[in-house]
Amino acid sequence: MKKKINIQFLIITLLAILTTVSLSIFVFYELFKQEVMADLKTNTQLLVETDAWEQIVEKKDAGALDDGVKQLRLTLVDGTGEVILDTNAEVGSMDNHSARPEISQALQTGEGQAIRQSSTIGKNAFYYAIRLENGSVLRTAKEAGSITSVFESILPVIVILCVLLFALCMILSHFLTESIIEPIENLADNLDASDSVKVYKELVPFVQTIKKQHEDIMRNATMRQEFTANVSHELKTPLTSISGYSELIESGMAADEDIVRFAAEIHKNSNRLLTLINDIIRLSELDQVEEQNCFEELDIYDIAQNCVEMLRLSAKKHDVTMELHGVHRIICANRQMMDELVYNLCDNAIRYNNPGGRVDITVDAAVAFDKTAETGATIIEVKDTGIGISKEHQERIFERFYRVDKSRSKSTGGTGLGLAIVKHIVAAHKNASLSLTSEPGKGTCIRVAFKMKTNLE
Repeated sequence: MKKKINIQFLIITLLAILTTVSLSIFVFYELFKQEVMADLKTNTQLLVETDAWEQIVEKKDAGALDDGVKQLRLTLVDGTGEVILDTNAEVGSMDNHSARPEISQALQTGEGQAIRQSSTIGKNAFYYAIRLENGSVLRTAKEAGSITSVFESILPVIVILCVLLFALCMILSHFLTESIIEPIENLADNLDASDSVKVYKELVPFVQTIKKQHEDIMRNATMRQEFTANVSHELKTPLTSISGYSELIESGMAADEDIVRFAAEIHKNSNRLLTLINDIIRLSELDQVEEQNCFEELDIYDIAQNCVEMLRLSAKKHDVTMELHGVHRIICANRQMMDELVYNLCDNAIRYNNPGGRVDITVDAAVAFDKTAETGATIIEVKDTGIGISKEHQERIFERFYRVDKSRSKSTGGTGLGLAIVKHIVAAHKNASLSLTSEPGKGTCIRVAFKMKTNLE
């Protein structure tokens, strides 16, 4: 990345230098050209006003022109364009000059000027012409070589300055690139402590996004490790029991009266293992579901009623009383998921209840629970009188395999995945939200609210 930035900086620098030099030379040339043309005009007018051009003609005829005069070429042309005399060429070899731009302009307007290559001397030249009182035209010319020689003389200086400037820019580009990249490299090396790393204010949103993604990745990695460890442990426990009891029966070490008990334990642990595997598979399915299209209008009260009937035997076994309250309410949801949600909430409330406890399931409009709630919303509430959950555990209770009381979970046969499934089901329904209130020793209340505005008449 540093190399790429350096190269880009140097390319921009080179283009800037070349553009600046080219524009400067062009501007200076135009200014110099205007200055030369102005000098030609002044000199020509002085020659005419002082009649000095006649003296130059006489000297030319006598072959006595000095070097200063030779640098300024004089040409006299009559009104028809025929050359009368020229200080730098033989008149006989010169053609009619009436078509020359400067001569044509001078004949028409009194003066004219041009810059072009001379057909006589074969060099670029500056021309200025002025019409005399007798109708003829006096033209002065100066070779462009005198101008280009100035630029040729300063060209080495310009090249040296450009090279030095480019070298300076290379050094500055290196340090500038270092200063730009350094905060990013520091951030990459200290991503876990990004708050202490100084970054550009423009990069703060970018850094915050990276930090959040990094935290999510680390959290997910930790959850995967915990999940793998928990799954291994949860699967190993019933498998160990099944393997141990079956080995005793196979080896003949179990007495006849123990075989039935051992078989019952094998059956119990097999059921637990099957339940655990089914819950894990279901969680995997819920993880892969991005959007559920099989939503329908259904009566959540009927679903709760069916669930209560299914769990009455389990509740009786745990010496827990179940009661359903409320009214019929229509929500838009996935029927299978709602069956799972209500079942897991009720099953969890039974397993973690106290002997002689209660589980109350209530389905009603949200305003029946909270007068400020959204009109038309529906709430299903599962409230128990069980062991409750302390504050430090409430945030993690919906995590996979997380248990407040591990010994109680084993005795009740829970997999530790019920509330995790509930959380995933709620997350799959964009119109649903989940809340929990609990106090140790007094019980737990879990509410699932659905944004829905229709009732069942």
